[in-house]
Amino acid sequence: MVQYEDAVKQEAQRLSAEMPKPEDVPRCMQLLDTFFQCYALGAQVKSLYRHGRTSECSHKFQDFKFCLSNKSMSEEERREAWIQRRAEWWATRRLERSSEDIWEARTEPLENYPPPSASHAMPEPEEPSTAVPSL
Repeated sequence: MVQYEDAVKQEAQRLSAEMPKPEDVPRCMQLLDTFFQCYALGAQVKSLYRHGRTSECSHKFQDFKFCLSNKSMSEEERREAWIQRRAEWWATRRLERSSEDIWEARTEPLENYPPPSASHAMPEPEEPSTAVPSL
């Protein structure tokens, strides 16, 4: 199992690649819009259907407040702070149980996969009989 610190590092690397420029970090108004969209009827119905309860949107408001608290930082500092925050969030999500726990990410490919094609070849169909059935 991946340890928390390793997961944070992996997520930070992934997010840094996804957000190479400070302009890629969401703005505060985008985060506020995301917070309000969370409370929209469609999002709540989808959550009720999938999880049996309405959505908890407080983490989206926390993201908005975090953005407001970073207004005095330079753009690059804001980018690094956002990446660190999201990396921690994703690492926590990866290590906790989820309704989406179906697959585990592999770090290396399966042995002998894909299987050799000869072992999975379809058997040849039998030739149709040319004999005339007797009556």
